Amino acid sequence: MHPETLPIGTPAPDFKLPATDGKSYALNDFDAPIFVYIQGCNHCPVVHAYLKRLIRLAEDYQEQGVQFVMVNSNDAERYPHDSFEGMVEFAKQHQLPFPYLHDADQAVASAYRTFRTPEILVFDRQRKLVYHGRIDDNHQEPSKVTSFDLREALDALLAGRAVAIAETPAVGCTVKWRPGNEPVAA
Repeated sequence: MHPETLPIGTPAPDFKLPATDGKSYALNDFDAPIFVYIQGCNHCPVVHAYLKRLIRLAEDYQEQGVQFVMVNSNDAERYPHDSFEGMVEFAKQHQLPFPYLHDADQAVASAYRTFRTPEILVFDRQRKLVYHGRIDDNHQEPSKVTSFDLREALDALLAGRAVAIAETPAVGCTVKWRPGNEPVAA
């Protein structure tokens, strides 16, 4: 059994986290009509496989009122590559066009009920969850993608329509929980 995810329609939990750009961000710092939360990290091969697509999506939708944010909640003691210093280097190396936030105590991942990297949550203007899951259906071969789930969700919201498929299975590494922080299965 897997832990229970955040139900569609749930308000976005608030947060205040440090970012690789030297600032701290809270949920209310993002006033774009659509807010995309990415549970990510530095070391996961699936994050790496999707990174160019995520950057492209963020750039494609930025002018349309969509704000992307990536959050790393991995235990940096057991996974030193996911340290804040590693995140700063990762953000520079990949020229991330969105804030990359550090959730050292894992409270935000717990509140957002995210368990995979990458895992996507999309919130509408009222900051209600309208999409949860994957970026698309093929992290290994971009040319063979047949379902552009995140793009379709964003297009629907921007057109004033409901998201047709609100939940898809997130595929990737598990969040690397600190001992004692592991989520309980539903």
